[in-house]
Amino acid sequence: MKKLKDFIVNSRVWRSFFRHGWPDNPLDRSLIMTTNVFFHLHPVRVNKRSIKALYSFGLGVITTIMFVVLSITGILEMFYYVPSVDTAYFDIITLQTQVPFGQLLRNMHRWSAHLMVLTAVLHMVRVFYTGAYKRPREFNWVVGVVLLILTLGASFTGYLLPWDQLAFWAITVGTSVAGYEPMFGKLIQKLLLGGAEVGQASLTRFYGLHVMVIPGLLLLIISLHLWRVRKDGGLAANEVKDEIETEVENA
Repeated sequence: MKKLKDFIVNSRVWRSFFRHGWPDNPLDRSLIMTTNVFFHLHPVRVNKRSIKALYSFGLGVITTIMFVVLSITGILEMFYYVPSVDTAYFDIITLQTQVPFGQLLRNMHRWSAHLMVLTAVLHMVRVFYTGAYKRPREFNWVVGVVLLILTLGASFTGYLLPWDQLAFWAITVGTSVAGYEPMFGKLIQKLLLGGAEVGQASLTRFYGLHVMVIPGLLLLIISLHLWRVRKDGGLAANEVKDEIETEVENA
């Protein structure tokens, strides 16, 4: 068996795929992580408590998966949707009633959006409750807050796109509330609506924000967020407690 392993590891085929030896020592194990495009997202070593399911509940991973689902379903919906006040509502009706699996596509996009907001909020609560925002992860906590704001912004801008009565009046009320901000409220309201009331300019701006600006920022900052998790040593946990438990077990 050892000869077979040595033959495989020293072969040109192995070396063409992997730039390291058999992972039976700390160096080669670390090289697996740093030379693999997928494993590179994870640190070489992690705290053993942080990989328990009940520590993080996978909320960050679920939120990221929802973003991927939203991106795919949103791109597919763009084939059937035109941001026009004359056709937007009928495009949605056509998508739901005449396009094969169109109802499923829209429901996947809508419920994934709701779930992404929910898991993002719960993820922030979990990070705060476990103290994972403390040194050296303060910067990543700020990045997470920005991601939460962008997630809420994506949900808000997508609300107008169906152009039905619920969307129209919800955005009317929402932008009116934003207008009461004491310093820049009126400016924010005007930038969102593109005029004095909800109309074609509003729909165009919300569409641009929803499909280009906010998703682009989310993709960029999520990448930064995941990279910082890796650089900070993975998910935070009580390292001191782990060290004490290890010492007790070895005693």
